Amino acid sequence: MTEDESPDERRRRGQGELESQVLAALREAPGPVNAGWVRERLGGTLAYTTVMTILTRLQAKSAVTRERSGRSFEWRAASDGAGLAALRMRRVLDAEPDREAVLARFVTALSYDDERLLRDLLHATEDEAED
Repeated sequence: MTEDESPDERRRRGQGELESQVLAALREAPGPVNAGWVRERLGGTLAYTTVMTILTRLQAKSAVTRERSGRSFEWRAASDGAGLAALRMRRVLDAEPDREAVLARFVTALSYDDERLLRDLLHATEDEAED
């Protein structure tokens, strides 16, 4: 939510869009950065408190980490884009009572190429476990 937006403009933003933008900014950061740096990277129109709320929510989701720096915190992405997508997928799976059914539906919906890739990755994981 920005200070200059109307209520209609605020509602148009997709769920998680700000979180994605904050994560993208953190992945591009030269190292740990403060919330002010993130705010400026997003155009400087968001309220500082909004950026802090997003960062805190992302920390609760284990998507970002923070370290104290003086009286404030410095933030960094906990993983790259693929790692964050995998974390979201894992959270969805963990929230479902019938894991087997969810995984079965997921696998049967994969394209041939994705299924082959998944099989290759599983075999590689098995090979690494044997070493």
